[in-house]
Amino acid sequence: MTRDDPVENFLNTLLAMDRVAAKRALGDQTSADARLDVVERLVVPSLERIGDLWERGEVSLSQVYMSGRMCEEMVNAILPPPDPGPVDQPPMAIAVLDDYHLLGKRMVYSVLRASGYELKDYGTVDGDALVSRVVRDGIVVLLISVLMLPSALRIKRVRDALDRAGCHPFILVGGAPFRFDTELWREVGADAMAGTAAEGVTVVRKLLDQLPKEHRP
Repeated sequence: MTRDDPVENFLNTLLAMDRVAAKRALGDQTSADARLDVVERLVVPSLERIGDLWERGEVSLSQVYMSGRMCEEMVNAILPPPDPGPVDQPPMAIAVLDDYHLLGKRMVYSVLRASGYELKDYGTVDGDALVSRVVRDGIVVLLISVLMLPSALRIKRVRDALDRAGCHPFILVGGAPFRFDTELWREVGADAMAGTAAEGVTVVRKLLDQLPKEHRP
């Protein structure tokens, strides 16, 4: 990439934590299609690159955290608000289970929003609260992010509790324990795992394609 590359320029504003320059780099788009396009062209690839840089130890945690916060704020401001009428997708939600490390969830949430999906953000919840909300909201696709292995293992309890409640959402998991043990997602009863935010979007699309007809928009 050259210094004139718009993705690199936007990426640098994020790493510098310069909100004003970042907003300027996105431009002042008028139509909804143009706003979504600029988010897909700049925000999504920039978040993906920052995630890669963090994995390689080339950026600080504070830079990654603030980049995620800034992108979430800008995505919320740029994309049109959720339609109060029927949404052309089944109900989806994302949560951090028994953990307070929100970076992974924040990046996945931002990239999914940038890709045109709407989903409820449950924040940090324990297993009982998560099951209650999923049942209450009729969630069809549930994304769960964890940082520590004990939290990952609790996903099995969530799956079992949902089954007992007669609720059977697709569960997509992500986080460090699942990158270290690539079979762990199967052991905790998940339907799929994603190693990155971009992969999360791909997996969500595949899961939606597998939905029974009664759950499809």
